[in-house]
Amino acid sequence: MEVTDLPGLTARIRRLGGEADTPAPVRLAFHLLVTVRSGRLPCSVDTTDCVVESGSWLWVRPGQLFLLRPAADRTGPRKRGEGLSPVPANPDTDAAVVLFQASFLNGGTVDGARLDRRAWRLPLSPAPGAAEPVERTLELLEDQYHRPRDLPLEVHVEVVRHLLSVLVLRLSHLPGGHRKQAVGDETFRRFRAAVESNFAHSHQVQDYAAMLGYSVRSLTRASNAAVGRSAKALIDDRLVLEAKRLLVHTRLPAYAIADRLGFPGTTVFTRFFRHRTTETPTGFRRRARAEPTGTD
Repeated sequence: MEVTDLPGLTARIRRLGGEADTPAPVRLAFHLLVTVRSGRLPCSVDTTDCVVESGSWLWVRPGQLFLLRPAADRTGPRKRGEGLSPVPANPDTDAAVVLFQASFLNGGTVDGARLDRRAWRLPLSPAPGAAEPVERTLELLEDQYHRPRDLPLEVHVEVVRHLLSVLVLRLSHLPGGHRKQAVGDETFRRFRAAVESNFAHSHQVQDYAAMLGYSVRSLTRASNAAVGRSAKALIDDRLVLEAKRLLVHTRLPAYAIADRLGFPGTTVFTRFFRHRTTETPTGFRRRARAEPTGTD
């Protein structure tokens, strides 16, 4: 894990994203927590634009696409064909940044903080009463992280681990910060985990029903109760999300993405993607990257 600031995050993104003018976001392999203390931070998570205002938190999960937008995004939209830089200039923004792997925390914290679940609200804005303990915990974490010589190394690591545990547990249980799960939560949890592991190979609800020992009706009921989406819609949502990530983060052609996601051919993949998003894969890639119109 690492505790840093906005320049530190910018440097990390440079290392992950290659050249500074690369127009694609980075795909994170770790949890990213950002809170803005002053100013505002325009960014994008999985191609969804958002602005982290002062006092708000952004939690980006492993596997998600993350883009720090240029400071110019604060004053108006980009011109078509202008492109995106993953390294913005935000000199007026003061932010605290925490990067960590789930493996740094113990199992109880991982389960209690719901680290296996995707964040659904961007960004998080704690109510005044809930914000204070979160901010105090962050201040303690920053202080202890940057004083490694005060304690024996193994003790220092444990102190930091416990403070990070408190921080993620508090953030994950902010009032209104997560969806309340229904009685069928265990069924849904198993289904969602199976989808996450097999979405590129199994596209049908009946495949997961057979795999998990449930009926199709049980999975559909559990999914509707948990997230208000049918089981089939959940599978399709995950396929669309992965397709978007690959279209934005890589330069793989449509046929290679179709193959990676388990579609029998480019035509079937394109038809599926267009039905779910109203755009072709090529059209989405061009728009998401703000590339100028031209030949494919």
